[in-house]
Amino acid sequence: MLFNEIYSGYYLATSSILREALHGTLTKKKFADIVNEYAFGESFITILAGLQGGKWHLLNDDFTTELENEPVMPLTILQKRWLKSLISDPRIKLFEPDISGLEDVEPLFDSKIITYYDRYTDGDNYDDEKYIASFRTILRALRERKNLRIIFETRLREAREINITPHYLEYSEKDDRFRLVGADEKFRWIVNLSRIIRCELETSGQFHELPEGIIDSVTFELVDKWNAMERVLLHFSHLQRETKRINENKYRITIYYDHYDETEILIRILSFGSTLRVIEPESFISRLKARIDKQREFATFFPG
Repeated sequence: MLFNEIYSGYYLATSSILREALHGTLTKKKFADIVNEYAFGESFITILAGLQGGKWHLLNDDFTTELENEPVMPLTILQKRWLKSLISDPRIKLFEPDISGLEDVEPLFDSKIITYYDRYTDGDNYDDEKYIASFRTILRALRERKNLRIIFETRLREAREINITPHYLEYSEKDDRFRLVGADEKFRWIVNLSRIIRCELETSGQFHELPEGIIDSVTFELVDKWNAMERVLLHFSHLQRETKRINENKYRITIYYDHYDETEILIRILSFGSTLRVIEPESFISRLKARIDKQREFATFFPG
């Protein structure tokens, strides 16, 4: 493991407790809140006894400490190289991460060496200056709760202008694209960032609540072979779902998704092949069959 046990919840809790004690702000309640945040509630007694007892004796009975400096947890060179690799990813760089202390560190690997076999190749251009500017303007609007004026290109190649309240950004792993979800006084808007022509902050304007999206569901039976169950849980980890065990290696799973994402959900389900069988609803099954038929036609037209 690159990050060893000193970065576990217990050490994070202990360092936060000692930091509060050093500043003179530690109380029994604050102690319990920190333990609940970083570790487990039942760890309260263990950590308290360790800090105040002879084992560590870093905390006095009145919740003060004899320490003179704040506890620090320095990174190893390997850990720094790993972090440098992560923040070198063009998607992460969009968020302008703090690289203090990593300026002269060589990345452990180049993200360009990774080949994706289950992703479209026409994803967003994260190096485009106009795209970066739009992305960071949206981030600022989200953080400062400001509205946006956006001019974007529709699917019909027409320019359209909207004034919306941004609510959150979404990333599609399958499409390798970011999209903005927001609202105006009437509608819920989903805009692909790659289609944005211009994006500006609005200094005023009413805050618009996000209307509920149309939530669909699909239910399928899964045979747990070739790590199918683990892969399903990973692929759909961001979605609400219900799982019921039928027998030793067979499960019935229902996932709930935004109607806008149905095509992506369909493609992901197809990727599991014979390990998965959709049982409802009929509308989803019909779309699934139509897509399979289209793939057969394509294979016939372009034989291998």
